[in-house]
Amino acid sequence: MTSPPAVRPYHPGDHDDLHEICVRTARDGGDSRPFHTDPGVFPATFATPYAELEPELAFVLDDGRGRAVGYILGTADTPAFVDAFRARWLPRVAKRYPAPLGPAATPDEEIAALLHRPERMVLPELAPYPAHLHIDLLPAWQGRGFGRALMRTFLRALHTGGTAAVHLCMSTANTPARAFYDRVGFHEIQVPDPGPVTYLGRATRESGGPPAATVS
Repeated sequence: MTSPPAVRPYHPGDHDDLHEICVRTARDGGDSRPFHTDPGVFPATFATPYAELEPELAFVLDDGRGRAVGYILGTADTPAFVDAFRARWLPRVAKRYPAPLGPAATPDEEIAALLHRPERMVLPELAPYPAHLHIDLLPAWQGRGFGRALMRTFLRALHTGGTAAVHLCMSTANTPARAFYDRVGFHEIQVPDPGPVTYLGRATRESGGPPAATVS
């Protein structure tokens, strides 16, 4: 018996699905497997630590049969997450994905370098947007309104928890993703020398827009 697709909280049984979704969407929205020797470095860097460290902010799109076909996950407090990532997550995966000894020489090493440098997530320009997120859907489930449903669920959880604004970092080359983020209310955050990525942010309240100024 099946049910309609629906967004629900992540549970540990979704681990393998989470891994697959990340791997199959990690290369600018496309499948990373043809380009990486061990594409598991992607979920180890961008997906699994969130589900492990902040499961209360991890949600999946269930296909109605119990299988996760999309996810949204993140943190309400990026600096605190970075500390937890280094202390509690990195020791669990560092042996499988060692840091490059010099400049990254392969696509796998490029991502491993990011894995070993979680402090890259903390930038002064992002301070007004303390939360951050990652969202991915398998290709067959894109363009059907499910991304919006995942985003609404995540933003509502942040807002209910008292977090005013959220950001994300995306590959500038992933133009379909940028179009989606524009549609759901994100705007560009100017960061000096961002390289091949773009930073976007929005308020967690339903109307979106920049976060309100704080009054001291």
